Amino acid sequence: MERFEQHAGIRQTEKEEIYSKQVRAGKRTYFFDVKKTRQGELYLTVTESKRRHDNDGSMYYEKHKIFLYKEDFEKFLNGLDDVINFIDESSPMTVEDGSLQEVINGADFSAIEFDNLQP
Repeated sequence: MERFEQHAGIRQTEKEEIYSKQVRAGKRTYFFDVKKTRQGELYLTVTESKRRHDNDGSMYYEKHKIFLYKEDFEKFLNGLDDVINFIDESSPMTVEDGSLQEVINGADFSAIEFDNLQP
């Protein structure tokens, strides 16, 4: 089944969804949708959706969508993995407990001698 959607004055066709996964993440929701081209090839759309309010207070959803085709999956995953690793290595781990914030950044815990600790 093919649906038609009017967006910004342009008629777009939306292919039948084969599989869909929704991920709620704070104020955003991500949709991972597998669709099929007219030639029968599967592809992935990733949509980020955020709830917004107009000046008059009415609610709407702002959406951003990317299309990923099978031939690009490996390169996309390699790039995503690379930037995730960079962020993990560059950002200290933070633990928040009320107003207390402890930052652990490459501390060497192997030097702690438990025999010297006082009760």
